[in-house]
Amino acid sequence: MVRRSADGPPRPRRRPARARRRRGTGRLAVLGATAALGGVGGAVAVAALGVGGGDTTTVAPASPVPTEQKALTADASGDALTAGEIYQRSKDAVVFITAQITEQRDTPFGPQSRSGEATGSGFVISQDGYIVTNQHVVAGAREVSVAVGDGAEQQAEVVGQDASTDIALLKVDTSGTELPVLSLGDSDAVRVGDATVAIGNPFGLDRTLTTGVVSALARTIQAPDGYAISGVLQTDAALNPGNSGGPLLDAQGSVIGVNSQIETSGTTAANTGVGFAVPASTVERVVEQLKADGTVTLGDPTGTQQQVP
Repeated sequence: MVRRSADGPPRPRRRPARARRRRGTGRLAVLGATAALGGVGGAVAVAALGVGGGDTTTVAPASPVPTEQKALTADASGDALTAGEIYQRSKDAVVFITAQITEQRDTPFGPQSRSGEATGSGFVISQDGYIVTNQHVVAGAREVSVAVGDGAEQQAEVVGQDASTDIALLKVDTSGTELPVLSLGDSDAVRVGDATVAIGNPFGLDRTLTTGVVSALARTIQAPDGYAISGVLQTDAALNPGNSGGPLLDAQGSVIGVNSQIETSGTTAANTGVGFAVPASTVERVVEQLKADGTVTLGDPTGTQQQVP
């Protein structure tokens, strides 16, 4: 079995047009470390969900989500909403993230650098502009820009990042405007079979919704720095490169996890119905520390991290 990050080499910088012009389904960019855990080619892999590469493509505006839908199965925490209701309540707080990356490589002619662009997802957690995403989305970025909902692109500050939990905290200047937000839910109360909704930017297609259920609990995935992240949620909601950092929502529209990785077979990093999200309980504690001083103490706040051999 091989577990690896499957973001790909950064591509030349290309400015997106906001009129639904998004990046196409090109090759994936490897932006994180690759860690072999045994096995040979053709084995199962876990891939991080950033995206890069490919040409720009024009996508027609998505049709409105039907409002008359069957409610998602409710869990013990309250009445369920339909997927369309969750989408309408949440979409404006979902963020399209673009990171300008400089990649350093050793060559026979000495160290060389290459610049490019990577994209991912995130979501607003406070009206004054704090945004949560995956650490691997912004790792090594010299510049990060975001578009909140269908708003204009603007520069974002990386407040802090923790590679051991794959969580990063960004901040934008709201100029006094109160941004729409998503609330962190109780991931400890989640049960197998609970409904899930994922919203993100797979392959650069902004604010895409997919649905599923919680397939399993207490999974363990490998963080970008080699540590193990425990208590991870598994879902069959379709996740693809570009979903990294986006919210995994429950039937009440609360964030129960941050979509981070997918299980893949072979060399293609695309949805196979097995996705993983860092639980909201971990996210909440990490964000508190990142807000305070931009760093997270090793082994804290989750108390579940250990180095993967």
